[in-house]
Amino acid sequence: NGEYPEEVARALDWVLDQQVLRKGDWSVKLPDTAPGGWAFEYKNYFYPDTDDTAVALIALSQFRGEGARASRIERAIRLGVDWLVAMQSKGGGWGAFDKDNDRKFLTKIPFCDFGEALDPPSVDVTAHIVEAFGKLGLGKEHPSMARALRYLKREQEPDGSWFGRWGVNYIYGTGAVLPALEAIGEDMTAPFVSRACDWLLTRQQANGGWGESCASYMDPAMAGRGRATASQTAWALMGLIAANRREDRDAIERGLAFLIERQSSGTWEEAEYTGTGFPGYGVGATIKLGDPLLAERLKQGPELSRAFMINYNLYRHYFPLMAMGRWRRSQAGRSG
Repeated sequence: NGEYPEEVARALDWVLDQQVLRKGDWSVKLPDTAPGGWAFEYKNYFYPDTDDTAVALIALSQFRGEGARASRIERAIRLGVDWLVAMQSKGGGWGAFDKDNDRKFLTKIPFCDFGEALDPPSVDVTAHIVEAFGKLGLGKEHPSMARALRYLKREQEPDGSWFGRWGVNYIYGTGAVLPALEAIGEDMTAPFVSRACDWLLTRQQANGGWGESCASYMDPAMAGRGRATASQTAWALMGLIAANRREDRDAIERGLAFLIERQSSGTWEEAEYTGTGFPGYGVGATIKLGDPLLAERLKQGPELSRAFMINYNLYRHYFPLMAMGRWRRSQAGRSG
């Protein structure tokens, strides 16, 4: 009906006001594309990013056609969608800030020793955009979504998981892809989906939670392993909830119990670093240290000497709430 609590209305207006409607550096490659993204930082007019744009669109999708803001919301959505479609890289995925920024020769320059110099497409960013488009009514038959789906399938790891560029790590990537697939109407009983869910189940800990160390960026044996945290548990839960497999219900309920039992003063404590800036590689691709000669040449080990990791302090607040909210919504109208 267009009537919201004052807090929601103020937040909605704030999100609408933050849309970047001036061209930035991305327009060097896309001079004919109208602006329409959102930025991670305040007042960052030159570098809106595709990931935050996707999240903003997911939020706005809940308010379509309602109240005095309806036309403004539709315009914001149209500009955001058009901008994202234009920003899609040739391989079907999305980078965070630029299109087709993947020329790896730049990483060979001698003074390029400070982390990521490139912005290649990543699974988690692509998944969030796919989820946003799905919530806005674009199915997997849409040309942009068909290309993105092929990219996501190509990027799946042999064990069923997906790599996480902006969150640690395979739990983040896998927890992003599964809701995206559900949003665009993918068959959630498909074998590649089942393999992802099964991988998440193998990483659930005895206490019901999930956790992953930053060292997983360099040591494949650490994938999905580490001290259980609220944010990483929430990512795994959102993936399993989206898949909606009957056999996962016990695991989901144990994960929810992990969150509920550890909630203190309304939120969760989390000292672990579950976000990334430059997640320990810096040569334009994920490094696998199985080759000792490669490790020696790069002067890089599991301690992530090149890495720039981040403790995004709000992760512990909103991701658990998102997971619990999605579970509650999935159960609405069901008996028991």
